[in-house]
Amino acid sequence: MGERRVAVVGGIVALVAAVAVEPAAAQSVNSRLIDQLNFQLLYVAIPLALFVELILVYAVYRFRDNDDPLPTADDPSLEITWTVATAIILLFVGVAAYNVLASPYISPDPEIAAGEEVPEDAVVVRGLAYQWNWEFSYPEHGVTDRRELVLPANRDVYVRMTSKDVVHSLFVPDLGVKQDVFPGQTTVVHTRVFDPGVYQGFCTELCGAGHSRMRTTVRVLPQDEYRDWLRDNGASNASLSNGTAANSSVGGSNASANASRT
Repeated sequence: MGERRVAVVGGIVALVAAVAVEPAAAQSVNSRLIDQLNFQLLYVAIPLALFVELILVYAVYRFRDNDDPLPTADDPSLEITWTVATAIILLFVGVAAYNVLASPYISPDPEIAAGEEVPEDAVVVRGLAYQWNWEFSYPEHGVTDRRELVLPANRDVYVRMTSKDVVHSLFVPDLGVKQDVFPGQTTVVHTRVFDPGVYQGFCTELCGAGHSRMRTTVRVLPQDEYRDWLRDNGASNASLSNGTAANSSVGGSNASANASRT
């Protein structure tokens, strides 16, 4: 019996220690909000679970030799007490969850998806999902990238997304970002990433035979490196466009010359 008591006490201590451990630093506002909600619910759920388990263990031990059990006597005050306690707990859970769901980072303003202006210092990216890849463009800088989503650290970012064919979903676990993408509609990812780094993104809607290959990389850069990346890629795109235009002009001139000869 002594070993069992030690095991029970050890398990309780381990659970309390696990809850008391400081959570890992969040990588974005989105993940911080979600982590805070999870730990708030754990702080309520674990003491309740331990309380119920202790009562269960006590009842099993206290009445183990009762050969003639009787029904539990009515106790209106006790019933009212646990009903009110349950209502308070559920109210706390509902309020905590609502505060997270109502955040503009978790539930972006639908007017922004409809094309409304965003804050002046925010970054706006346009995302296009298609079987089976992602394309991200930066309209103000003339940059388009089909390999990765590049974002600046410590700035609000709005990614306005739509689909070219079927339903897709952009999920970046480390950033707490998940947004469904629909054909003919615009949905928005709103985030602010704290730390520069590389994060993996996935499609989490079954979108066809190449679904498992539909991945992308989210690369977060410091502010100065992000500006350099936009400038360099904007220049590359401009050079490519100029080269295409020049080739078209040459082709047109050759065609005209041939026509004259004819």
